[in-house]
Amino acid sequence: MQLVINTYGSYLRKRNGCFLVKCTPEGASEEKVFEVSAKKVSSILITTSAYISTDAIKFAMDNNIDIIFLDQFGDPYGRVWHSKLGSTTLIRRRQLEISETETGLNLAKEWVVRKFDNQIEFLDRLKNSRPEKQEEIVRHISMLRGLREKINSLEGSLEEKRGSIMGLEGSGGKVYFDCLNFIMPDRYKFNGRSRQPAKDEFNCMLNYGYGVLYSLVEKGCIIAGLDPYVGFIHTDNYNKKSLVFDLIEMFRVLVDRTVVYLFSQRKVKQEYFDKLKNGFTLNKEGKAVVIGALNETFEKSVRYRGRNIKNRDIIQFECHHIANSLIKD
Repeated sequence: MQLVINTYGSYLRKRNGCFLVKCTPEGASEEKVFEVSAKKVSSILITTSAYISTDAIKFAMDNNIDIIFLDQFGDPYGRVWHSKLGSTTLIRRRQLEISETETGLNLAKEWVVRKFDNQIEFLDRLKNSRPEKQEEIVRHISMLRGLREKINSLEGSLEEKRGSIMGLEGSGGKVYFDCLNFIMPDRYKFNGRSRQPAKDEFNCMLNYGYGVLYSLVEKGCIIAGLDPYVGFIHTDNYNKKSLVFDLIEMFRVLVDRTVVYLFSQRKVKQEYFDKLKNGFTLNKEGKAVVIGALNETFEKSVRYRGRNIKNRDIIQFECHHIANSLIKD
């Protein structure tokens, strides 16, 4: 499970073999105290002003539990993780060696095609439950399949084809989000993707969810021994975790499904959002709803490579699979 600290002024420390959390929920007169065994915690997410003891930090490191700090938009701005290298440095050397080669292009194509497949599968599922909108959804699916084939047909080196990949991926994103907007309730229609700050409620929740997902993908890279800063599709830049941006594309659909269902099942309230001068931000109640729904998605078991595992673990397994393929090659 993910331990989420989202109450202002909360206090986290270690007691015996557990994490002890103290907080006073808004409107409550008494302090709330509870314990969580380290064996049940996979990560700690801190989304507001809170206190944490050094004993709690060391206890988390000793149990391979990372501590992630999110800003008001859901973007991770810091993480505490032990100082050990996740695996052999050979993996990182191989990342650098193939990042501009045909092998690198094939890896990049595989990740983007996987993203398109996930989007097509999701839209197909939405189509089946919306017979009155099937024709328009099918049209968008057909466009995504065409772009997918163009990605598959690319040949050469990654350096030569990087621009083509990003262009086709961008076109696919526009088609995909146009379709999601088409099926959204009228009250929450949106005009394409918007980031920080989001221009609408849908993108506001989506951005926050992507921030949580980003932290899981970065953790997957670290544990598998991949260098988060050595990307393939996304190029190097100062302090830019390019590989995390590459790999997150395969898993964005987990957030997409979660947020779309929150809206379609009428679980979103206007009170979850605070209006900014040029957009929206999630307040404490809204963040709790998104994180709670995401945790349900991440904990759900699905078929993966012939066995049932949780969505959360698929991210880690995929990172290991990529690392192993680099060494094998």
